Formats: sequence, C-alpha cells, structure tokens
Amino acid sequence: MIARRYLILLLLLLPVARAQDSDLPRVNLALGFYNIEVEVAATTEARMQGLMGRKSLGEYSGMLFIFPQAERHCMWMKNTLIPLSVAFLDETGRIINIRDMRPLSEESHCAAAPARFALEMGEGWFGKKGFKAGDSVRFPQGMAHIFRK
Repeated sequence: MIARRYLILLLLLLPVARAQDSDLPRVNLALGFYNIEVEVAATTEARMQGLMGRKSLGEYSGMLFIFPQAERHCMWMKNTLIPLSVAFLDETGRIINIRDMRPLSEESHCAAAPARFALEMGEGWFGKKGFKAGDSVRFPQGMAHIFRK
C-alpha cells in the first residue's frame, strides 16, 4: 500500500521534474568578468518553451534565444513562474536594451532595434551587475558557427 502511494506521488511529480530539466545544449558566455552558463534555445520549439514551468534559476544561469535573423523580436512570460530580465542582443552580442518581465504575464517585451539574440537571466541581474545597453556579451570562439548565420 505504501509503495503504491509513493508510485502515485512520483507519477504526479514527474512532469514538474521534467520541466526543471532540459536537454538543450549549454554554453558559457562572458559578460564583463562574469561567466554565465546558458541553455541555448535555437529551434522554434525550444524558443517557444523557453523557461516555462521552471521554479528556479541559478544566479549565473540563463537562457540564450537564437533567432534565425535579426528582427524586432518580442518575449513574454506565459507559463513562466520566475521573474526574469531579458537583454536583446545584436549580431555582434552588443546589448540593445534590457527589459524586466513579470511572471505569468502575456505582456510583450520587445527589442528596441533588430536583435539576433535574447538573453534571459533572473530579474534585475543585468542591473545589479552594472550592465546596460551598449555593453557586449562574449560568445565562445569555438561556437561562432552556432551564433552567426
């Protein structure tokens, strides 16, 4: 009887555990002297899923969205449980603008100019670390083919 209860509990928690785990590739990026580990969302499906369902995000963890081309992309927080900030980046990794986003909101947060990437970190991360528009993210040299079309 007890084993059955644990099995039922495990089956109920499995979708939550899967939402926290990700099979997306991870890379390290540099912002100033900070190194961050990001999951890379380069497919339509990965970009649509984003950080939905996650309950936490490490201080130096985030998600990098790679878009097929530079446009005025927009982000939203539907089904996203944690507050985030998004930095929109041009093709060279220069920050165009940064927006804070409320959890579970369908409000659009858009790039101020054509962006090729969006970098999501915990809410306020960029400001707390002193980053602003015009600063640059350094991509790994060996990964240039992933980041540039």
